[in-house]
Amino acid sequence: MTKVEYFPLRSNNGLIVHPDLAVLSVLQPVLSKHGIAPIVARDLPTALLAISQHRFDLCILSMAISEKSDGWALAAVLHMCLPHAFIAMIASNPDLLMLQTAINAGVTQLYLASESPTAIGEAILRDYSKWSSADKVQ
Repeated sequence: MTKVEYFPLRSNNGLIVHPDLAVLSVLQPVLSKHGIAPIVARDLPTALLAISQHRFDLCILSMAISEKSDGWALAAVLHMCLPHAFIAMIASNPDLLMLQTAINAGVTQLYLASESPTAIGEAILRDYSKWSSADKVQ
């Protein structure tokens, strides 16, 4: 029996899970402009359905989707299902406990909700670009 290693192919799909329609309407074109097909969800059931039907390399989540911190549970599920994905969490008022939660949930990068959605989107794409190019070098 030979050992077979699995290397996931890039999908160019991006998942955006955020309850605020204004934020979604800004992040969606930012991803499209950079060649990433955005798939949008405003609640957990829709996000779980998207995860079951698509592969994602980039996931942008709100810390609070329906409840105050249910974004962390979704991040952990995404990290287990898609260990190769860049998981960006938009959070408010980060503290030490929140940073530990982000590490435990497999979040790649944390972004402040106090920033404008456009600035958040550009920062995420900049960090994702660095992350994905570093992944190809290894």
